[in-house]
Amino acid sequence: MKRKPTAPARKPRADSARNRQLLIDAAKAEFSQIGLNASLEEIARRAGVGIGTLYRHFPTRDAVVEAVYRRQVEQLAEAVPQLLQTSPAGEALHKWMHLFVDYIATKRLIAPSLGATAGRTSPLYATSAELITRAITTLLKRAIASGEVRSDIDPSDLLRAMVGVSYGNPDAGWQASARRLIDILMDGLRHAGTSQAGH
Repeated sequence: MKRKPTAPARKPRADSARNRQLLIDAAKAEFSQIGLNASLEEIARRAGVGIGTLYRHFPTRDAVVEAVYRRQVEQLAEAVPQLLQTSPAGEALHKWMHLFVDYIATKRLIAPSLGATAGRTSPLYATSAELITRAITTLLKRAIASGEVRSDIDPSDLLRAMVGVSYGNPDAGWQASARRLIDILMDGLRHAGTSQAGH
């Protein structure tokens, strides 16, 4: 009687997913330190894999850049349920707004290489815009429902304000400035909500 062939192990798939994430994390770190001209070999070394593994996942430099951008957007979306589970709704919104500054920092860094890939008419831009809008809408609705922020703010208005404080400053220290402005913006939302609740 012949033995049934054993099912193939799933470890290679898990290893592949792990390597992909290591490469994305390493690429983000290298781009932040060196810039877009960071060596792909150095990215692979930093991830602890060979250059062949990098090219299997990302055949071009543009593919690496796009993967870093996609991951930043995904992290913004994935943070929403985690923040709402661990923090009051208003605080969750505030924390997410700071994560948004991190996202903009990465986007500003890699924007020259994203080019048409993330242009306003591209599928990547459409998907990213949808995920970000859905995330901020969920957080804002919860914060309004809990009475922690004013009720007359629209998600698109808040998103435009956040983009404005992040993109409007070309100086090297713009992130610290953006975080201060985010805090001021959040204080205004909370202050108005508190005063309205008291009337």
